[in-house]
Amino acid sequence: MSNDRSTLTAALDLAPTPWQRDLRVAGFGLLLLLAWDASGWDLVAAEFFGGPHGFAWRDHWLTSRVLHDGGRALGWAVLLALVVNVWRPWIAGPTQAERVRWVLLTLACVTLIPAIKRVSPTSCPWDLAEFGGAAHYVSHWRFALTDGGAGHCFPSGHATAAFGFLSGFFVLRRSRPELARRWLWGVVTAGTLFGTAQLMRGAHYPSHTLWSAWGCWLLSLLGAPRAGARARPQP
Repeated sequence: MSNDRSTLTAALDLAPTPWQRDLRVAGFGLLLLLAWDASGWDLVAAEFFGGPHGFAWRDHWLTSRVLHDGGRALGWAVLLALVVNVWRPWIAGPTQAERVRWVLLTLACVTLIPAIKRVSPTSCPWDLAEFGGAAHYVSHWRFALTDGGAGHCFPSGHATAAFGFLSGFFVLRRSRPELARRWLWGVVTAGTLFGTAQLMRGAHYPSHTLWSAWGCWLLSLLGAPRAGARARPQP
């Protein structure tokens, strides 16, 4: 019997904690993002929706009013609901300290990602000469070069209206694992919709949205409660 316990204990020691698994996800996601950047498919994706006369979906009511303006309003409404949740819990499970952390991590995401965007020299697709603008395409990693456009377009600030709430997955999974999974899928779905709308409008490349998602995941992971303790076999 003691040998069985020793074997189980050794297996538990070798198994990665949830935090370690999440960090591996971040590392794998980083590799995929770097591969995407190297592929040059950003411009190909933009050309699918735009042409010399611009982007047909730029001012469409669905992409502009519903998914852009409406998505931003929805994000602020959810954030306000989470602030209320700190003192008047409507989501059972997390402690008050965890609820405060949830709000703070979300605020960090919706503040820091747009802050990077404000100082970025990268212009939006609709600023490029290929789509009726004056700029020329330059990778967003070539910091010393300007593309001749307005800049301030990398990463996607609008995507944080969804991906900024990835923090909820990390906060909820200790006490409400099923709800945490649903929250995660809801955030990813909303972020994908928002990012696709911005691509169709010519406001962002796919990489702008993907980097915002990765940044929000990493910020949420680094600030999340460490739910990594493993259960030990009872003697």
